[in-house]
Amino acid sequence: MKSTKTQRVDGRLENQLRPISFQRQFTKYAEGSVLVCCGETKVLCNASVEDRVPPFMRGQGRGWVTAEYSMLPRATHTRSMREAAKGKISGRTQEIQRLIGRSLRAVTDLNALGEITVQIDCDVLQADGGTRTASITGAYVALYDALSSLVEKGDLKKIPLKDSVSAISVGIVAANPLLDLDYAEDSSADVDMNFVITGTGRFVEVQGTAEEEPFSLEQLDELRDLALQGCAQLASLQKQSLGIE
Repeated sequence: MKSTKTQRVDGRLENQLRPISFQRQFTKYAEGSVLVCCGETKVLCNASVEDRVPPFMRGQGRGWVTAEYSMLPRATHTRSMREAAKGKISGRTQEIQRLIGRSLRAVTDLNALGEITVQIDCDVLQADGGTRTASITGAYVALYDALSSLVEKGDLKKIPLKDSVSAISVGIVAANPLLDLDYAEDSSADVDMNFVITGTGRFVEVQGTAEEEPFSLEQLDELRDLALQGCAQLASLQKQSLGIE
């Protein structure tokens, strides 16, 4: 990997995450609730347990984990209209909430969950790049807390999670490979990628696009290594927040 000594506008090195924090039990009623802050990006992740599954899963003895994603009207520099007011969910929103759901199901033992649904609501309070990756990283912590509550109540024998999961953005900006892009970096990136990676270093999803100039295999490897490094740090921070080994 190339040198990581180049400083960015906010003073970070190329391979440095923004400050990350998890404020658990942020709201009163949800079984799992986490405010995740990644730099200036802030996302509230609430996990709700429902004693039912979608119709297509009834009678199978398996559970379901799904997600919804939204951005508050003033999460960005200018106010955007609520999608409910428009009467239609945008393609971007649909794509992100499906990504969050897939990421969480990839590490959940749905057979051990039983016929219940855990619904994760990810609401972006403030956006400065990386809202989808922050949502996935925070949603895992909220999911863990929701499942822990079921164990405490005796509804489950153990937490039905096979691994942890987190996500991070990487990109090439002014010829430099960068980890965890903020909005200014993301909007000017020549290459922009999102990686969803488990705690054991396995890939759930990789999204990548070159804006103008195609990227090389060497650059792809460089960005992959940055993402693995970043998600390993996120996995460690998730564990610290949850107080688990």
